[in-house]
Amino acid sequence: MSLHYEVVFSCFLDDETPPDVLDVLRWHLGMRDERPATLDAEDHPYRLLAPDPDSYLPGGDVASLRRQRVGFTATGERFQWGLHSRNYWLDDDLGELVSILDLIAPHVVEDGYGGHLREEYDTDLVVFEFRDGSYVGNRAH
Repeated sequence: MSLHYEVVFSCFLDDETPPDVLDVLRWHLGMRDERPATLDAEDHPYRLLAPDPDSYLPGGDVASLRRQRVGFTATGERFQWGLHSRNYWLDDDLGELVSILDLIAPHVVEDGYGGHLREEYDTDLVVFEFRDGSYVGNRAH
């Protein structure tokens, strides 16, 4: 019997995130129909973050990627890409997490929390922590 997980990504990406990275994210989130030409089908065999309308998570799956105003500087408004997704995953798919983590880690704006995963009935989280363009998963209680 398979285990099921809630997988959440919640972080800001740099406003200068390359368009091809944003296109790949949009495809994974179900916001784009065509697979980007730059996307390696071996590294990204199927959409990982597209909401399932029949999700078993309370409130369902969600997916969002939008350019947001996050403040002001001396030269004007400051923007970043807000990424938020929450999906119901099978344990067999957890190996694919690295595809998303590798894609976004170099572009995450602030070090620290970037999401988590948890077995659907568990209270323990594995937190995705971003640091210096990379990531680590840490157990949290």
